[in-house]
Amino acid sequence: MTTLDALARATGTFAMVAMDQRESLRTMLAQHHPAPVEDERLVRFKLAVARQLAPYASGFLIDREYGFDEIVAGQLLPPSCGLILAVDVLEQPPGGIVEDTDLEERVELGPAVALKLLVIWRDDAERARRLETSRRFVELADRHGLLSVLEGVVRDAPDREAAIVEAAGELSSVGPSLYKCEVPLYGRGEATEIERRAGEIDAVVGCPWVVLSQGVLPDDFPRAVEASCRGGASGFLAGRALWTATLAADDPTELLREHSVPRLRELGAIVDAHGRPWHARR
Repeated sequence: MTTLDALARATGTFAMVAMDQRESLRTMLAQHHPAPVEDERLVRFKLAVARQLAPYASGFLIDREYGFDEIVAGQLLPPSCGLILAVDVLEQPPGGIVEDTDLEERVELGPAVALKLLVIWRDDAERARRLETSRRFVELADRHGLLSVLEGVVRDAPDREAAIVEAAGELSSVGPSLYKCEVPLYGRGEATEIERRAGEIDAVVGCPWVVLSQGVLPDDFPRAVEASCRGGASGFLAGRALWTATLAADDPTELLREHSVPRLRELGAIVDAHGRPWHARR
């Protein structure tokens, strides 16, 4: 039976790289490179990130459309880095944010050890449908003997911080292996306050959980991870905080080595020191 050790460091904590961005990555690359940004550039960037960061990551998240086949065929991930496949269908206008998602159930899973679903959480008439989609996602992973990583991102909430806690309690109730959560306060403010709010998430989430980096300034992310871990998180699954600074390069390899690898290693040390091992959660 696959356990979270397939995605964890030796300490039972998580230092995982997210590289499943699709149109969002195209939009980010378009800020630095001539239009149109072709699919090949997306794939080339993702493969460079995989080559440089996977040796220092406990898990690597990729989408099916851009880079999955190449990563598998090239055996770019070492045995210490578990492959996570995104199975979310994104409703996203060109240049805009993800507005909603659905579940893609007919996919070639390859050597993945885990599946991931993004859920855009709103307190609206579609709330029950999104919860049922989350339930179907966990069942899909279970049928294939894989881990399930469920990500909740809050939209249109008058009180974002309260909504993050509510979403964590509701979505984790379907029984995912791991819950992926936004950082309280976008990682800004006093570390003790981020820790306190992370403790509120920890009190309601029904499984081990990690934080994502979207919305957090890259230089704020290490402190945000430490505070979240002190509040009960077991690590992170993050992309932008690691590789945003390399987007302008035609070949990001050197920048990834000089900037992203040291940052990932720094974050790994933080989760080892402060994260809650997944198997310690009761």
